[in-house]
Amino acid sequence: MTRVFLAGDHAGYELRQFLIGRLRAMGHEVVDMGSHSTEPCDYPDFVEPAARRVAAGEGMGVLVCGTGTGVSIAANKIAGIRAARCTDTFSARMARAHNDANVLCLGGWITGRGLAEDMVRVFLETPFEGGRHQRRLDKIAALQAEKNL
Repeated sequence: MTRVFLAGDHAGYELRQFLIGRLRAMGHEVVDMGSHSTEPCDYPDFVEPAARRVAAGEGMGVLVCGTGTGVSIAANKIAGIRAARCTDTFSARMARAHNDANVLCLGGWITGRGLAEDMVRVFLETPFEGGRHQRRLDKIAALQAEKNL
């Protein structure tokens, strides 16, 4: 069982609600960080607290906006976050296996429920492979420290 922090904006609300139910059915602990309706809102307001919890090591993240791009940009501004915008299960698997991504970003306007469920399942089940990939993550961490991000 994994604790999963979900957040996003109004455009991702319906897909996020679906995923909350599916994640609970899979046995995961779900923390819904909002938004809580389809009323227009700003995704950074919800992404930041969710990403900070993930960066603190409290669990994994799933963020949803219209395309997944906005939430991924916002989440990646938080130190320790490796957010991956994915549109297929292979990308979701590789984001975990090769990049140790800790946040999956999806587009509510462009991703069907079945595909989203598959991507989330694969993302959460795939372990980081380490090895040569760790060297790359270390270089990314050095870039982040150098730029004081």
